[in-house]
Formats: sequence, structure tokens, C-alpha cells
Amino acid sequence: MANDKLDFTIDTLGPCTIASPIKLSTVPGDMTARFVRDDSYVINQINVFDTSTPIVLDSSNLIQKAGPREKIFFDPSHAKAGICTCGGLCPGLNDVIRAIVRCLNTRYGVKTVKGYQFGYHGFFPEEGYEPIELDRYLIDEIHKIGGTYLGTSRGGGQRVSEIVDCLERDGINMLFIIGGDGTQRGSYDIACEVEKRGLKCAVVGVPKTVDNDLMFIDRSFGFETAVQRAKEAVAAVHMEAASQINGIGLVKLMGREAGFIATAASLASHETNFCLIPEVPFEMEGENGFLACLEHRLAKRGHAVIVVSEGAGQDLLTSTGATDASGNKKLADIGVFLKSEIEKYFKAKNIEINLKYIDPSYQVRASVTTAADSIYCERLGNNAVHAAMAGKTKCVIGLVHDKFVHLPIKAVTAHRNAVDPTGSLWRDALDATGQPNPMVNDIEKAKAKMAAAVAEAQKKPSEQKK
Repeated sequence: MANDKLDFTIDTLGPCTIASPIKLSTVPGDMTARFVRDDSYVINQINVFDTSTPIVLDSSNLIQKAGPREKIFFDPSHAKAGICTCGGLCPGLNDVIRAIVRCLNTRYGVKTVKGYQFGYHGFFPEEGYEPIELDRYLIDEIHKIGGTYLGTSRGGGQRVSEIVDCLERDGINMLFIIGGDGTQRGSYDIACEVEKRGLKCAVVGVPKTVDNDLMFIDRSFGFETAVQRAKEAVAAVHMEAASQINGIGLVKLMGREAGFIATAASLASHETNFCLIPEVPFEMEGENGFLACLEHRLAKRGHAVIVVSEGAGQDLLTSTGATDASGNKKLADIGVFLKSEIEKYFKAKNIEINLKYIDPSYQVRASVTTAADSIYCERLGNNAVHAAMAGKTKCVIGLVHDKFVHLPIKAVTAHRNAVDPTGSLWRDALDATGQPNPMVNDIEKAKAKMAAAVAEAQKKPSEQKK
């Protein structure tokens, strides 16, 4: 990825000539919030490692700020919007839906907003899922419940022509797609088909991945809520472990290819002794392996808490070889594997243990948002509407260096973000857990695995191993 030429240019449908109905200021100092100009940017590369190299100020390093524009592309009285949610559940989906609908209705006066049910499947007539006519009154309370008001599903994004046929039939000229990297790659294809047909329809994404593995974005919505719920699970299992003879608490958390939730939960809990993530290899057997380290911890303190990402240690298990409807690998169950191996190891040594295993993944995904996540979702949804009304397309809304920005879909989905095993986050996690690093017997082999994992993460998702 280091050699990739970045381009943060945002596509637009055309010049903006219509005065925005939002009454904001164009001058500083008049006690009124101001419109955002298209030449307002956030610098991507803020870390300086060589002061002799000048900061680049072009489309390879400047990310356009999001927010309401003084002139917009669409006439609100003629605008018709569509919304869909795709992929797995994530805290905050309803908050984003609510924010989009309310901003369209109340700030711009857009009256027609269709909610397409069950992800991309809601665009296919033969499946029988009629769109829901949304307004601010219908969705006013949905942020108080988890899940998604519109329903969700995986797959269907490859049926681009049929999706655009539906948009044409329904007269939709702005589509908001809430979903992860696979969903957003589908939204880019939809935008390209819209462009090919000469239609004026803005396609704007709100990126959703509870694993927090999207490039450039500070954090994904729902991540903070997931960490909070995970912390609660760790606290419960710690209480169990600390109350038993040689008690062991094992918690499996979400994180297919990135261990951000497990790492953050370990830092937040202050009670995790081992954090196992996909980015850092570990071995089960041997003097320096995980099981020996666990035995040493029990001998020293009498209990232990283990947090593991679902994608950790996949090289130790037999691959399922299967994929889901989105094309993602179906992972072997590292939680069940660890539980079994730990029990076998200590039974063979005739050492009594009391192991408690928790997998709160679906409970976490269906949670209502924390206050901070709810605020974040509200602002993401509002900024998505501002972008679409100004004719921005092929873009997603994200937070970069604590500023809301427009990001090209192609840039965000080109690679996946991951925990850097040499970075400060993992360093601080090691300080918090006190675990040996790495838990391997052959350090050179471990380094090769880590390098391969980094290379795999930096490939385009379409090129990654199935």
C-alpha cells in the first residue's frame, strides 16, 4: 500500500446552482454556523518522519471536508431518496437511518424517502420486499432499539443492472447505502452503472464495519459500543475466573481480520491477561507457546482471562473452505478450539481448572448504541445527506483526524486496516495484559507469518485468499 498513489478527488454529478434551503452563514463572526466550501480540506498524512520533506498539498493528501454547501445540485422539491442497510448487524444502524430521514425531511424538505428492505435484495421485484415509505415521524423512535428497521442481508450487490433498473423505476436520484467494504464496493459499481446510463443519481455510502477495519477512517460507527459491551463480558468472565480454583475466563469477540475490538476491550477492561488477535501469530505447544504461558500465569496468580478475536489463530485450525453470501471466508471457531485445547492440556497434567467460555458476538451486534456512538451516527447521517444534496457521488462519509470528510469509495475499499503489531496500540495492549510477546518458539517463523499477514491485509479485498 505504501507505493499506492492515493487520489481523494470526489466525483460530482455537475455544478451546484440551487440555493440551499438551510439558513447558514457565509461570513465569519456573525454568531451563525457557516456553510462548508469545497476547497476546505483535511490533510491525510499528519505524522512527520522527515522534516526535510515538504508536505504535499494536492489530491493525493487533501481530503475534502463534509458538511452543508451554500449551493446544492438537487432541487429538494423534486428529490427522491432511497436507503438500504446491508451485511451483518452493527450498533447504530437505526441511528444512521433516523438521521438521514430527518435531515432530508426537516432540513431540506425532501418528502419522498424509500427504505429498501433486506439490503440489496429489496431492489429485486421477484423477492417481494416492497420499499417502506419513510418519514421523520415513522422513524422517530428507532434509535432506541438495536438491529436495523429496514432489515439486512448479505449478497445481491453483483446484480448491479437490476438494482439500477429499480432506481429508475422508482425515480430515485440519491441512494444512501449503509454497509461494510463489500457493500461499498457494490455501491461503487452501482454508481458506475448510474453514470453509464447518464442518470443523475448520487450514491453515498455510510461505512459500517464493527471490526473498525476500514482504511483512513478514525473509527467506524458501532465500534465504541462494541468495545463497551465486550468490556462488560470481560468483567463478567473475570469475576467467574477470580472466584474459582485455577479459574480461566475465555471471551471470543468479533474481528475477522483485524483485532481492534479485542485489543480495545483488553485495554478498557484492565483485567485481560492474554489478548489473541489475527495480526499476531501464536503457537499452542512448546516452552514459549500459549499453553505454557497460561500455565505459568495460573501458577503465579491462580486465575487468567483470555480475549480472542474470531480470526485469530486460523493457521492452527482446519479451514472450512466455505464462504458466505458476501464472499467472506467462513472461519473455523477459534473459541471452541481454545477451550478444548486448554482443557486437554491441563487434564493431561492433572491440574484442576475451572474454565468459563463466553461468545457475546450477536448480543454485541444487536446492542443499542452508547451516547458517543449515537452522536457519531447522527452526524454521519446528516453529512451523508449534505453530500448527496450537493451532487457528491461514489463517496462515503467518514471521520479523519476528528473531522467529517468525503472519501472516495475506491480509496476506502482498496485495502483493509489492521492492528500494527509494531505500533503504539499493540504496545499499550501488551503493557495492559502483561503477556509475553510473541508466544512462539521460532521467532523467525513468527516474523514471516506476521509479514505475510500484513501483505495479505494490504492486498485489494478482491485479491485476498478465499
